[in-house]
Amino acid sequence: MKIDAQGVYYRDLNSKIREAVAGGADKIELNNVNGQYFIGDGVNRAVTITINGVPGNDLGAFMNGATIIVKSNAQDNIGNTMNAGKVVVHGHAGDVLGYGMRGGKVHILKDVGYRVGIHMKSYDTNKPVLIAGGKAGDFFGEYMAGGVLVLLGMFTDDPDKPKHGFRFGTGMHGGVIFVRGAVDETKLSREVGVFDLTDEDKQELEGYLKDYCKDFKLDFKEVMQEKFVKVLPKSKRPYGDLYCPMPR
Repeated sequence: MKIDAQGVYYRDLNSKIREAVAGGADKIELNNVNGQYFIGDGVNRAVTITINGVPGNDLGAFMNGATIIVKSNAQDNIGNTMNAGKVVVHGHAGDVLGYGMRGGKVHILKDVGYRVGIHMKSYDTNKPVLIAGGKAGDFFGEYMAGGVLVLLGMFTDDPDKPKHGFRFGTGMHGGVIFVRGAVDETKLSREVGVFDLTDEDKQELEGYLKDYCKDFKLDFKEVMQEKFVKVLPKSKRPYGDLYCPMPR
């Protein structure tokens, strides 16, 4: 099913999408998308939504099983509190990606902005995964409580830009961040440290990256040519000493 989004108000566009999903559509193609908010939010069926154009903020928020493919760039707040499904962006993406994300996958081909992976979390086997193929801004992995972030630093339009910004891992107290190549430890927050991968880490990471490379038709062997390291929190309560103890 095809929907022309040219000049369509975001609420009207999302109503059309929900009607199509409720009607049993398995594939929806949105053409001429230009900044409309909330596309795919709360969709609970295994439908594939292909977006031709640039969607607005909160793409795929609260999503629970759908797949969204963006053939261009995307903006902020992708995957906000997402439970399951996948978002694939064939370009750049903005800030605050994966906020409170609880499951599913977000694959970004190129650079991402600030505060990516903030408050990501996981429960039992429900583990969110967010992979950025380019470079990242400040506060990558901020307050991360679970899940997986991967930063490749490969596919960027700004080769002179640092791989990642400052305050990397601020307040991180769970989950893991995999980074291709070296990490600039002068930009790490003191709550985290850099460690070598175990054999189990390598096996887990390869599974994520094979799926990522399949989405973008990339050479998996090329991605794996450089060593990866992992960033982990040093404490499960990084700010525990900043608060007064509760009275007994």
